[in-house]
Amino acid sequence: MYHMGVDVGSVSTDIVITDENMNIIDSLYLKTKGRPINAIQQGFKILKNKYKNSQIKSVGTTGSGRQIASFVIGADITKNEITSHAIAALDIDKDVRTIIEIGGQDSKIILLNNGVVVDFAMNTVCAAGTGSFLDRQAERLCIPIDEFGEYALKSKETVRIAGRCAVFAESDMIHKQQLGYSENDIIKGLCDALVRNYLNNLARGKVMKSKIFFQGGVAANVGMKASFEEALKQEIIVPKHFKVMGALGAAILSKEYIDRTQKKTNFKGFDIADTNINSKNFECGGCSNRCEVVKILSRENIIGFLGDRCGKWANKKVI
Repeated sequence: MYHMGVDVGSVSTDIVITDENMNIIDSLYLKTKGRPINAIQQGFKILKNKYKNSQIKSVGTTGSGRQIASFVIGADITKNEITSHAIAALDIDKDVRTIIEIGGQDSKIILLNNGVVVDFAMNTVCAAGTGSFLDRQAERLCIPIDEFGEYALKSKETVRIAGRCAVFAESDMIHKQQLGYSENDIIKGLCDALVRNYLNNLARGKVMKSKIFFQGGVAANVGMKASFEEALKQEIIVPKHFKVMGALGAAILSKEYIDRTQKKTNFKGFDIADTNINSKNFECGGCSNRCEVVKILSRENIIGFLGDRCGKWANKKVI
């Protein structure tokens, strides 16, 4: 029997399959490309040839697209990213106290004490410090993103890059290039700038205690890891499955829920990979808010609603 976790974010959609001991036996890291349903279906097309529907004992969803994923997949539990990332980290090491999570479009800091989240902060507004910004700079410099961090480690001279804003950071990098600084030094300066941005905004006023985990796609950048260690003067641990920790946390939470309630999973099966799923919107006239409500349909059957403020539609029972 297996457990599934699905993390639908703005940049990536991550799916993990775990065994009963929460060991990851399969994982997918897919580009969302603004179409979360398609990303889920793409992942399920890969998984349907490996697993039977009856083998999936529980399913959990998380991420910014967790609600729509829940409707499409038939999730047993839906949790926010903070909880999911914390649960996954604690499953690996009970002594973790701080989690740095930087994804494609946002970044988070999570502080824990005795296995409980005591504080957190998220940045979903500014692009500076996110994976998409690093991707864009790597593309502009014609450097594969997988090698971006290696350049930073080869730096021999400190170059200060303005990191408070993505636009200013990019223009400052161009200026430093025109002054003749090497790519290694500029990239190291960029990593340092993004770390300063993180520490001065998300982590302002917070005490980051060891052990510190670095999670999310940006943790693959060894230059960012080195800059964090230099700034904090502490070891930063990048867990083995750093890219899919949110999905792992969702899988753990779904297993705990099914074990506790002894319910049968709501999982709809891998055949949704080939199911026609679409959405339609309408304006609710129930009150002055006039919410734009999104109706999710599978084979023309309504499977869920999103977008209302009062819960009139979101809480409506559907198939």
